Amino acid sequence: MDKKNQNNPKMNMPRFNMNWIYGIVIVTLIALYMRGGGAANSSVTTETSYDQFKTMVMKGYASKIVVNKEQNKLRMYVKPEHIRDVFKQGSDKTGKDHAVNVEFGSVDKVEQFVDEARAQKKFTGEYQYDNQKENNMINMIIYNLLPFVLIIGIWIFIMRRMSGGSGGAGGVFNVGKSKAKMYEKGGELNVTFKDVAGQVGAKQEVQEIVDFLKNPQKYTELGGKIPKGALLVGPPGTGKTLLAKAVAGEAGVPFFSMSGSDFVEMFVGVGASRVRDLFRQAKEKSPCIIFIDEIDAVGRARSKNPAMGGNDERENTLNALLTEMDGFGTNSGVIILAATNRADMLDSALLRAGRFDRQIHVDLPDLSERKDIFRVHLKPLKTDETLDIDYLARQTPGFSGADIANVCNEAALIAARHNSKTVGKQDFLDAVDRIIGGLEKKTKIMTSAEKRAIAIHEAGHATISWFTEHANPLVKVSIVPRGRALGAAWYMPEERAITTKEEMLDEMCATLGGRAAEELFIGRISTGAMNDLERVTKSAYGMIAYAGMSDKLPNICYYNNNEYNFQRPYSETTAKIMDDEVLKMINEQYDRAKSILTEHKEGHAQLADLLVSREVIFAEDVERIFGKRPWASRAEELLEAQQRAEAEAMAERRAKELEREAAAKAENDSKEQQAQEDGETSAQ
Repeated sequence: MDKKNQNNPKMNMPRFNMNWIYGIVIVTLIALYMRGGGAANSSVTTETSYDQFKTMVMKGYASKIVVNKEQNKLRMYVKPEHIRDVFKQGSDKTGKDHAVNVEFGSVDKVEQFVDEARAQKKFTGEYQYDNQKENNMINMIIYNLLPFVLIIGIWIFIMRRMSGGSGGAGGVFNVGKSKAKMYEKGGELNVTFKDVAGQVGAKQEVQEIVDFLKNPQKYTELGGKIPKGALLVGPPGTGKTLLAKAVAGEAGVPFFSMSGSDFVEMFVGVGASRVRDLFRQAKEKSPCIIFIDEIDAVGRARSKNPAMGGNDERENTLNALLTEMDGFGTNSGVIILAATNRADMLDSALLRAGRFDRQIHVDLPDLSERKDIFRVHLKPLKTDETLDIDYLARQTPGFSGADIANVCNEAALIAARHNSKTVGKQDFLDAVDRIIGGLEKKTKIMTSAEKRAIAIHEAGHATISWFTEHANPLVKVSIVPRGRALGAAWYMPEERAITTKEEMLDEMCATLGGRAAEELFIGRISTGAMNDLERVTKSAYGMIAYAGMSDKLPNICYYNNNEYNFQRPYSETTAKIMDDEVLKMINEQYDRAKSILTEHKEGHAQLADLLVSREVIFAEDVERIFGKRPWASRAEELLEAQQRAEAEAMAERRAKELEREAAAKAENDSKEQQAQEDGETSAQ
């Protein structure tokens, strides 16, 4: 075996280097330059003897004679009409300047000969002297090497610019380099868990990853393995990227951050090369964290049919990522964090255990978490002392952390516009209204009839929502145009964990209240209810096709998750049943809305008149007209339950304090009694 190896030694092929290209280009340019003869070949010269020179002059070939005394050489320039006689070829092949170089012995003899030629009128041109000392080395550099050096310099400059500078990524020859930004401890990444408000569950999950990075031996000693990665899933603006930065800040390890789109390039194979380069850098800095934001750009599910949207380059990048995360190689100490709001689009191979070991859901904040987020964003603002954070949190259901930050910033801008010294409650309410509904358009011109029609429409919404149990509680109603809407009603949306059919029907009925009021009290309908009808139709189809809330199609969900399947997962007969059920459901709620409005038409008329005169009314005005709402909202119930729990906890704490005080008093009394007894004993 050894002998065989000796007879067939392993061939070590030299590795490719970009300097080879430079060398090949330089040699090629030299060859082309030398083949062309250099700069000196722009003119034709020849060497001849002094006797031949005299013969040419006497024949009238010379146009000018230049004598160099230092070198004992002269140059005779040939007249154009005699070029063929001297050089045996035409001027088209000999260039511009045509001269004959001659060596002579004495300058005096040359001058004597030139004088004789002038006397015989054989030479009528100029006779000059050139006293410059010729330096062959300098001439060679100037005429032969200098242009070539300039060409090489320009070429290297262009190559460096194309390569993104000295060692920089992003150029033509560095497209395979990773674009990840690295943050180390003590750098610009100073984010900790204190900077992340809310998201208690998500922070507990990622806290374990921090513990893994700080104390890995605690887990490896028991035979456990450090998790490979964690996927942060949640809607936009919930703080996924901020949470990943907090993990890096808490762990105090290098943090590589890049976007999923940074892997995508127009050149084939670049994405996979960048993945490999990223993990190579991470292994050198381990333990460390790699964070890939918007991973769905490269982690999208691979297509089984290449003709239906398959992308070989993206799939190659994903394959490289899968291999690096859990292949034959080892990535000890490298933890991958990724964020996406489209987890359903990711490839199943990416989500399995061993790659992303856990999925951490970063959901929209609830009521208590919104309070914490408001406290964080209110710190830099000069707020009014009477500002109620609980009220602001209840006014912003469904808002993400980014939305709340936008509300606080918008409120500060509104307060500054009004020349206020502090940011008050009304500024925040105006900010919420502006973000949800858009900017007020008080300059929009409307007739009195149009204004009254809008007031009747919005009063219809308010009336129905007041007399339906599960509709969202009313906050205010406005007929001031905002954005594309001519009027709007603001509600306190209920944050429900589950939604029943009755609750959805009540909301549908309240949404149809505007169109029903137009038909009842104006006698004609308008396009003002288009948005209401769109919402109602989507809700009805969702209830019947997805939630199984239909009498004829109960307990069936026709949800289709295959984006490349263009066929509906139900037949035409079922589609007809769906359409009929949707129409039946919407018409039933429309008739219900008309009956409620007919029952409370006097109050509705008062509400519409109040809207016409004041343009904006609040829930207190509606309560003054219709009386107190028969049902308490879910938010009020939760608030009451929270207050009751806080009161019970306070009472329990107070009882324990009283017990401790009683115990301490009894102990002091016993000590005093014992001291008296000891004093009496000593006195005896």
